[in-house]
Amino acid sequence: MAAATENGKSDTSSSQSSMPPGMVMGPDGKPCKICTAFRNWKPGTTNYTEADSNRAAKTWPAPPNAQKNQKQQQQQQTAKGSQFAGFAALAAVPVASAVSTATETPNSEESTHLDAPGYRGDEPPPGCPPDVEQLGRATWTFLHTTAAYYPEKPNPTQRANMLMLLRSIPVLYPCTWCADDFGKDIEKNAPDVSGRTALSRWLCERHNEVNQKLGKEKFDCAKVDERWKDGPPDGRCD
Repeated sequence: MAAATENGKSDTSSSQSSMPPGMVMGPDGKPCKICTAFRNWKPGTTNYTEADSNRAAKTWPAPPNAQKNQKQQQQQQTAKGSQFAGFAALAAVPVASAVSTATETPNSEESTHLDAPGYRGDEPPPGCPPDVEQLGRATWTFLHTTAAYYPEKPNPTQRANMLMLLRSIPVLYPCTWCADDFGKDIEKNAPDVSGRTALSRWLCERHNEVNQKLGKEKFDCAKVDERWKDGPPDGRCD
């Protein structure tokens, strides 16, 4: 975790007191948009970024069910340390859950609210820049899949390139506190790039440390190939 405090925020009391719940402070002492979940970003309530400085706050009410579900999710995340929700924290989202969400069709009343420009859902609309959660999921997917196709007997150049990739994340990753958290982790647990199996297990263990921080169940590292390379035995992914 890269923040000066446990919650990934600055120690400056005056700045922190003006922050809406769920907002994350960046290293420059200003609210960090890429460090914050979309549902927690509050444009128009203060001068967060140049683009947001003259934007009116959005007040369109969400559908009753959406408000209830969103409130429950926020409460659960706060209780479990939702500030870990960036790249260095996100666990894999169950495929079934993602599919059911994508295929559900809202009724006409809910659709009217969801399509309204003022309704702020849990994730950015299509075509928008990612928030910290989308960025985290995409990065974990990339790393796990890359490890799944890494050679079992890599040559020196391949090992060096993989090490450079992993060690570049704490330097280049956009969410600074997420990057710092991952950097501290790999300082304590050096990447194992000796082969595909070892690298996949190493990444799985790093991801499971995050799951533990969030109070989630650990992933069975014996199933990394099933999850990221071969697919389940029933062939439903073929």
